[in-house]
Amino acid sequence: MDHQPVTPMRIGTELVDHGRDEDRIIVVRSPYDGHEVGRVPRGTEADLDAAVAAAVARQNGEPLPAHERAAILDRAATILGRDDQRERFARLIAQEAAKPIKTARIEAARAADTFRFAATTARTLTGTMVPLDASVSGQGKLGFVLRVPIGVVAAISPFNFPLNLVAHKVAPAIAAGCAVVLKPASATPLTALALAAVLIDECGLPPGWLNVVTCSGATAEHLVTHPDVAFISFTGSPEVGWGIKAKAPRKKVGLELGNNAPVIIEPDADLDLVAQKISVAGYSHAGQSCISVQRVYVHDAVLDTFVGKLVTAVESLKVGDPLDETTDVSSLISVAETERVERAIAEAVNGGASVACGGNRTANGVLIPTVLVGVLPDMEVCRTEIFGPVVGVQGYSTFDEALELADDTRYGLQAGVFTNDLEKALRAARRLSFGGVLINEVPTWRADQMPYGGVRDSGNTREGPAYSALEMTETRLVVIS
Repeated sequence: MDHQPVTPMRIGTELVDHGRDEDRIIVVRSPYDGHEVGRVPRGTEADLDAAVAAAVARQNGEPLPAHERAAILDRAATILGRDDQRERFARLIAQEAAKPIKTARIEAARAADTFRFAATTARTLTGTMVPLDASVSGQGKLGFVLRVPIGVVAAISPFNFPLNLVAHKVAPAIAAGCAVVLKPASATPLTALALAAVLIDECGLPPGWLNVVTCSGATAEHLVTHPDVAFISFTGSPEVGWGIKAKAPRKKVGLELGNNAPVIIEPDADLDLVAQKISVAGYSHAGQSCISVQRVYVHDAVLDTFVGKLVTAVESLKVGDPLDETTDVSSLISVAETERVERAIAEAVNGGASVACGGNRTANGVLIPTVLVGVLPDMEVCRTEIFGPVVGVQGYSTFDEALELADDTRYGLQAGVFTNDLEKALRAARRLSFGGVLINEVPTWRADQMPYGGVRDSGNTREGPAYSALEMTETRLVVIS
């Protein structure tokens, strides 16, 4: 059988390829049908050491002026925004992540925006003046605070948004003047390498400012504990994320972690609109988003009506090949993940929930979008992050009860509330312990320039180029007498 060529890693000025030895290669396969999409080297600790050394050399050398960083980011936005490049990246995402092609195109378009916002950040990232003469001792002195790059950034990205979540780490780092060592998800490394090629070969980013090492998660622990890494940016599961922070107690660690996003639906909501929104927000990319709608709380007065509308909308979703233009939902990232989600569905049914639609696989092994009714808070589909095409529905009698149910979680990324009552909307905004509370919108909504992140087990940082760039800088006080 013919194999795909190996796409080399980017380490400093070198394109690193470990050859065709199967033990030194990661084979990237389509989660949908298992065909080989590409091959990348299996990076080692020595590769990580070389990448960090290249990043340190850049960090300690001649800095890139803000206008050059902005120009590079602008060029990236322009290139990613071209029709041919958007389609190229979308097809790559669809193949290695099984994200439906029409959804992958949206991700590619968003990545262009992310670089555009980062270019603005590069041009406007400033410090502040300190009014030293406000005290007697400060008379005759001028004080100001500079924003300086924190140092080498280790960026560890997940599989579910292999382009835009890489962009949300790399673009702000460039804006802040930080060199990067990127470890992309092993399931989806090709998109990250393609982006690195665009930035270095087409946009003029000097080699060494971005280094990409395709290695396992276990090997990446060496990057986490590396003494020359100043900042770690991680997106993934809470267990791994908090483990990283524990292993690097003296480093600055930014974590964007999981969620089991709730939605509250009051009787005055537009039920048709909400059902349509949730049929997308709960099942896009097979529910593999940390803000995918998972828990839906509906007032008892409209519960049956809403469930009927939601089931109708979900059953209309097209399930199949991610490269089919009509597909809405395709495979989970692996068979093991599919089996895990199936076990959670079975546990809910055994506990008294009922399957309103879905719950089984297609002939091609794709898990059909599932609606569970009568779920309870202690079920796995409510208690944990399901990360699959499953939405659980539960009724409530009072708005305070709904708020209590929505907030009964160890996570806290984003929540949604549908109501036309302003007092209830403001009560939810004040009471729900989430990084974002969206009124009359699903919690799956995100604009790439907004401060995005969570509390509790959902993380400790805010993303969005302007916010991430601040995390990647330190303040330096200057006093002039």
